[in-house]
Amino acid sequence: MVTPVDPVTLVSSGAFCLAQPGGDMVDGTDGLYVAGRRLLSTCRLRLDGRPLVPIDDHVDDPASATFVTRAGTPPAGTGPIVVRRRYLGDGLRDDVAVRNVGDEATYVSVEVELAGDLADALAVHDRRPDGEPLEPEPLPDGILLALGRGGGRHGCRVTASAGVLVDGATLRWEAIVPARGECAMSLVVAPIVAGEELAPPYALGVPVERSESGERLARWRRGVPAIDTDHHGLALALERSAADLGRLRMLDPQFPERTVVAAGAPWFMALHGRDGALAGWMSLMVDPDLALGTLETLARFQGTDVDDRTEEQPGRILGRIRFGPGGADPRSISYGSVDATPLFVMLLGELRRWGLSPQVTDRLLPHADRALDWIAAHGDRDGDGYVEYRRPTDRGVRHQGWKDGGEPIRFPDGQPARGPIALAEVQAYVFAAYTARAHFAVEAGDDEAAGHWWAQAADLQAAFNRDFWVEDHACVALALDGDKRPVPSPASNVGHCLWTGILDEDKAALVAKQLLGSDLFSGWGVRTLGASAAGYDPVRMHSGAVWPHDTALCIAGLIRYGHVDEAHHLLLAQLEAAGADDGRLRVLCGFDRDDVRAPVRFPDACTTRAWSAAAPLALARALLRFDPHVPQGKVWLAPALPAAIGRLRIERIPLLGGRVTVAVEGDELEVEGLPPGVELVTEPRPPRTAGL
Repeated sequence: MVTPVDPVTLVSSGAFCLAQPGGDMVDGTDGLYVAGRRLLSTCRLRLDGRPLVPIDDHVDDPASATFVTRAGTPPAGTGPIVVRRRYLGDGLRDDVAVRNVGDEATYVSVEVELAGDLADALAVHDRRPDGEPLEPEPLPDGILLALGRGGGRHGCRVTASAGVLVDGATLRWEAIVPARGECAMSLVVAPIVAGEELAPPYALGVPVERSESGERLARWRRGVPAIDTDHHGLALALERSAADLGRLRMLDPQFPERTVVAAGAPWFMALHGRDGALAGWMSLMVDPDLALGTLETLARFQGTDVDDRTEEQPGRILGRIRFGPGGADPRSISYGSVDATPLFVMLLGELRRWGLSPQVTDRLLPHADRALDWIAAHGDRDGDGYVEYRRPTDRGVRHQGWKDGGEPIRFPDGQPARGPIALAEVQAYVFAAYTARAHFAVEAGDDEAAGHWWAQAADLQAAFNRDFWVEDHACVALALDGDKRPVPSPASNVGHCLWTGILDEDKAALVAKQLLGSDLFSGWGVRTLGASAAGYDPVRMHSGAVWPHDTALCIAGLIRYGHVDEAHHLLLAQLEAAGADDGRLRVLCGFDRDDVRAPVRFPDACTTRAWSAAAPLALARALLRFDPHVPQGKVWLAPALPAAIGRLRIERIPLLGGRVTVAVEGDELEVEGLPPGVELVTEPRPPRTAGL
């Protein structure tokens, strides 16, 4: 059996590059992608007309890699050694060094074959590339690969180092390499986007010590909290979490002071409203600026008009937008998300609890109010108090919750629910948005507004516990369909309801039992759909797979309601899964652990997803039961470590502009650096405390 080889992936803001071991781009999904298009589909290096044998490769930082290859016959080759260094920015630079390890001078011919197709990145991911081969235009010092005219021109200009010979789409250098010596050549790829040719990321002949993306990551890593624990799996997962989150950070060139997090590498190097909000919430313990940059960017593109093509509506928060070299690309925008809008309000509330300044809060609060207006005017389309979704045209997103693929909302007999659909977790997010807005009103001394939002939250909570609770199944319905019928299929969404506090406590105990039952718990995490349900498939993203962020929110919800043992059981299972993958939490197939004894990675999933990368941070926060509420002058901190974790110390947790250190060992708790005027409350926050 042939073991599939993961591509070598580089990312830099909105650009990414996929290559084979050795650095060649030759496979169906390989290529250089900028602004959502594949500029290069082929970049194949040959020495004397022969392919090179990969020896090893190393990703030096998110945007640079070194490939070591050798000419000759596999497995090791016998000819010259070729070292290829690649740097990614808005474009790409390859530096190639051919090293003659022999005792005689040798003639070499180095060839690089190039091709492009301008295929859409997501179309390539889905194995249906929609581009067309670009005719190369030879230049004195390189090749032009482009299509279109004026503002519609896209492609790239490839410029080569001195001595290059151009033959169609192939660059060639010829040299005599002395004994024990080397020769070097380079090429630089400068993108052409919407008629504008961009400056190359790294000029020819200028030494590159480290990629710009690598420099930004190094600065960020120096500022993240230091974590020490005696549990190897937790330490590994938290270390990997910080590395992967840093890798996914993106800058908007139009607002370079703002940092957002891409949804996933490599295929989703774009800001997704839902993913960004949840990842921002989960990563507060290391960098609140990620959450703030996400909020500011989402506010910038908040809907103002009604447009059925993009599903824009006044006040609605976007579902997705892509960043290119010139900044955010409005042509890539989609608003097809039912949950990003309440999550926006929730995240603003949580940031304020962590100490966001009143000035910044006041600047963003009008956007939160517009989001709440959308919930009332467009989200709740029939006035029943619940937010529903149904796409306006057949080109829209069919399912607009986080489970947005296939037919994830099904009755237990397998029949798909018909819309408009009101998802359980979306109502939970709306409840949390109402309570967050009530807290803002309390802080402003506006008793009338506070009373209004408390009442909105209380009414929704009462209705939810009445209409979504299915007594015959003793469970929370996954959704209400268009006829207001509960969909009582066992699903992970109920854990999100625990997370926000919308559930009555007597129901929470039954939900906790359900989450840990064999139907939902695979042994590694919580399945998106229970194994007993018709339509369950362990190798379907939203109908049986196990997602790290989903399970992390279930764990946070269990901790919130005091079901600590159940939370620990899930948490340790997740850490075991991460330990089997060098600390990385990924989407897993839903196979039962007793059946397949190792975690099975979901095929074709992103190497890194933002909310998966942030999940270990949410687990650490859940273990500490760390709940700040700066406007109230309190921080709740009541660590609950399982027996398998004897010690946990997190230094430099950002809070109110300062840094807090928390150390737990056995029954001992030490806290340093609490801001002045903030009281430490060493007991769990009551589960029904309104808001997150």
